[in-house]
Amino acid sequence: MDIIKIILQVLLGLTSVLLTLLILLHKGRGGGMSDMFGGGMTSSMGSSGVAERNLNRITIILGLIWGAVIIGLALVLRFSAEG
Repeated sequence: MDIIKIILQVLLGLTSVLLTLLILLHKGRGGGMSDMFGGGMTSSMGSSGVAERNLNRITIILGLIWGAVIIGLALVLRFSAEG
């Protein structure tokens, strides 16, 4: 059980960092915290529609993996404490 716990903890760390980076790559929609940091400025250097859709898909998939790793880690910790 210890090796599974270590693998899940490493996966959790990697997916957390990657998810944070992917979220920061998204284009700001305006009106909020993104305006404070320059996200509200219009620029011609924005990503194309296809790239933004692919970024959305990758972010959603990575978010689901992140959630599954958290649930898996919680189950491993719960059942290893009882045994």
